Amino acid sequence: MGVYTLLLLALLTCAILPQSTPDPDDEACLTHLRGSLVDPNSNLKNWTGPNFKAPCSGLISYLHGATCNNGRIYKLSLSNLSLQGSLSPFLSNCTNLQSLDLSSNSLTGPIPPAAAALLPNLAVLNLSSNRLSGPIPPQLSLCAYLNVIDLHNNLLSGEIPQQLGLLARLSAFDVSNNRLSGPIPSLLGNRTRFNASSYEGNKGLYGYPLPPMKNKGVTILEIVGIGLGSGLLSLVLSFGAVCVWLRVSEHKMGVEEGKIGNLMPDY
Repeated sequence: MGVYTLLLLALLTCAILPQSTPDPDDEACLTHLRGSLVDPNSNLKNWTGPNFKAPCSGLISYLHGATCNNGRIYKLSLSNLSLQGSLSPFLSNCTNLQSLDLSSNSLTGPIPPAAAALLPNLAVLNLSSNRLSGPIPPQLSLCAYLNVIDLHNNLLSGEIPQQLGLLARLSAFDVSNNRLSGPIPSLLGNRTRFNASSYEGNKGLYGYPLPPMKNKGVTILEIVGIGLGSGLLSLVLSFGAVCVWLRVSEHKMGVEEGKIGNLMPDY
């Protein structure tokens, strides 16, 4: 009987324990994210005010695409939902977020540097196949646990930040088919796990592991060839001009000699 009493007391204790308090940072994160998104197909119809007050209950989330752990949002997967709009900088409030997947939508605007800098637990970032523009934030290098960065098929421009080469855990990196330019950071390019396909489709991007013919500018051999070609062309033109000048001078001299000969008396 004593055992049953103890079990009953344990159950009663669990029942009266207060539920985990909703995290105000997660609430702000999700509220502002929903406000920055346009949802033409109503995929986020349950992303409403009351649900933001308590988005998590243990491992359960009442919000489409959100996964919880210990009462905190740790995964957002909203891919291929035809979402429009932009990325909210308040994503940085989801400080427990480990995976963010907003791929295959129609999102526009920049990647907020604040959101990139203040997600210390982020391991997976997939923003591919959108219409995001502007530079890749160097602040992503502050996310020390990042092992996946997938930004392919966007309109991103500028150079790849050198700081991303410091991400020791990075095992997947894809920035292909953007508008990036400048050199590929050596700390990224020299990683054998990232081949040329990670960088292709950026007209202004150059360096290893892209093929040499896609390198920016001309090579030393090309410069020498251009110099030799230009010199040879100048020599030919100069020689031709001298020949023409000599022919003209010879002709003039012949004409003058003829005139002088006509003026000379016959003996």
